[in-house]
Amino acid sequence: MKRFHILTIFPEFFEGFKNTGIVSRAVKNGIVEINAVNLRDYTTDKHKTVDDVVYGGGPGMLLKPEPIFRAYDEISKEKKPYVLITEPWGRKFDQKFAYELSEKDEIVIICGRYEGVDERVKAIVDEEVSIGDFVLSGGEPAAVVIMDAVIRLIPGVVGDKDSLRADSFSEGLLGYPNYTRPPVYRGMEVPEVLRSGNHKLIEIWRRWKQIENTYKKRPDLLKKTNLSEKDRIILESIQSGTNFEDFIEKYNV
Repeated sequence: MKRFHILTIFPEFFEGFKNTGIVSRAVKNGIVEINAVNLRDYTTDKHKTVDDVVYGGGPGMLLKPEPIFRAYDEISKEKKPYVLITEPWGRKFDQKFAYELSEKDEIVIICGRYEGVDERVKAIVDEEVSIGDFVLSGGEPAAVVIMDAVIRLIPGVVGDKDSLRADSFSEGLLGYPNYTRPPVYRGMEVPEVLRSGNHKLIEIWRRWKQIENTYKKRPDLLKKTNLSEKDRIILESIQSGTNFEDFIEKYNV
């Protein structure tokens, strides 16, 4: 079982997440445990104080180190977890990062609030993580994003493994477009190739669309992707303005 321990002052934030969709099934099936740890439970004063003013002056408040260290000490009694802290300047969270985290058994995510956390907390942190170049009111939304991306990669969570391979970024490329019934809606038709029953042709079309989408929307990813010789032929055809039908005819696919 993979365990997530979320150190937060708003544990209720995670209730809906734990009880929705594939995450809910993963929890019920004993594949994943999500433990939202209330930092106020690890305070020692009657007011359950989790924050204080900043030394040296300055705006806002900081989360105090004591509740975080006490919670961490309890969690790590049996096994040291891998500890993340949400920070705007942290390592950018991406699919590669998600795959790396899916190999960890115990993960702690410290959710910052206010002006952040006392710097001494970083002594127990393995990695700072950011979900983008923007600032949130707290780390809780980022923690949900991280957990959702990681949980779906855990064996047994997503029933159809092929759907993971088709995901955007799983192989460095964006995904291909998908359609369902009806075949025509408001004058918009499902591509004929998808209705042809020719599975080999459909596979080529989907690869074409993956490369085309990536070339048009995220060309930077192509430099990082290990394209096969067939992929390179597709890319060169797209770059030259060739359409899919002409490509199929030219290469007699």
